[in-house]
Amino acid sequence: MKFGKKQSAVDMNIVCVSHLRWNFVFQRPQHLLTRAAREGCVLYVEEPTYTGGAPRVDVTVHSTGVRVAVPRLTAGLDGRTEARVLEQLIIDVVRDHVPSPYVLWYYTPMALPFTYGLHPTTVVFDCMDELSAFAGAPEELRDREDELFQKADVVFTGGQSLYEAKRNRHSNVHAFPSSVDVKHFARARSATADPADQVAIPRIRLGFFGVIDERMDYDLIRGIAGARPDWHLVLIGPTAKVDRAMLPRARNIHYLGQKAYEELPRYIAGWDVAILPFARNDATRFISPTKTPEYLAAGKPVVSTSIRDVVRPYGLRGLARIADTVADFAAAVEAALAEDAIDRMRAADAFLTQLSWDGTWTRMRQLIEQSAATRQSAGAVNALSAS
Repeated sequence: MKFGKKQSAVDMNIVCVSHLRWNFVFQRPQHLLTRAAREGCVLYVEEPTYTGGAPRVDVTVHSTGVRVAVPRLTAGLDGRTEARVLEQLIIDVVRDHVPSPYVLWYYTPMALPFTYGLHPTTVVFDCMDELSAFAGAPEELRDREDELFQKADVVFTGGQSLYEAKRNRHSNVHAFPSSVDVKHFARARSATADPADQVAIPRIRLGFFGVIDERMDYDLIRGIAGARPDWHLVLIGPTAKVDRAMLPRARNIHYLGQKAYEELPRYIAGWDVAILPFARNDATRFISPTKTPEYLAAGKPVVSTSIRDVVRPYGLRGLARIADTVADFAAAVEAALAEDAIDRMRAADAFLTQLSWDGTWTRMRQLIEQSAATRQSAGAVNALSAS
């Protein structure tokens, strides 16, 4: 056994299976499971990679306390053999690293075939995105999701729109829109030194951070850059599922690459307006961008396209301006630049008092505990009925 920390009756141990790499972008899973790891053992199982060697699982302990497990599979195995090998690897790594009882937490339904051999007390499905709408989604994903809804004890959704789409598919679904670490991003309000790769970019700066993928409105970005050559668009984040050669290029568009979560406040501090230039397509229909409250916590005005979970509540409350065309977006930026910053931040801060990842985790944990109790009671009743 390699548990490494003393367990108590109140600990909640978690095995999480995810399609996202732990060290890719610090987002919802990282925020939640980092907090969970303060209270119990958390094993985060990534999708497998392929090597020429024997199958194995590499486990590292992140600075947050989360144990990150990466299965390494032998390249060239047939599908059935690979599934059997991967399932046994996961059974073994859970046995060696996670005390019982534990919660099984899914971010992807595609992990179901590899986790049948696990025996959790409770099954959680944190449905943070409509994965079936993303580029390259497997054909069987919808069927797997149907199966996971049958298996799960409790379902969380990453936003209100996604909740409305999923609430009739399970009896225990709860909306948990994107939250924020206010203290972290509020550092942008007092930061003074520009990072080295941003300092030479002229003002006015429109900034974005996040994954640069099929969800971005590249025509809008290209159009704004052309319509306002005196504005500079600063785009921070890794690219995924897009051809970098096809990204908009102009003298006033700056791709600064991926930055660590700890670095983001310093970059945002040097922006004049924070933007959400998302396309309106199937991949963005249900997204709830975490960066919306993060921009507000940083003290920046926000201009976004009409993503539903940005329109409500942020647009309706006057915390973000909504625009979809180049002309309307430019006009919204102009209005944001002219507004009273003190009044804007006062309104944003009042709203943000309702949001925190600490609060979100606490409410999720309570629901998980309630679901575990319900499952245990149902098991007891079934046992009595069978006796």
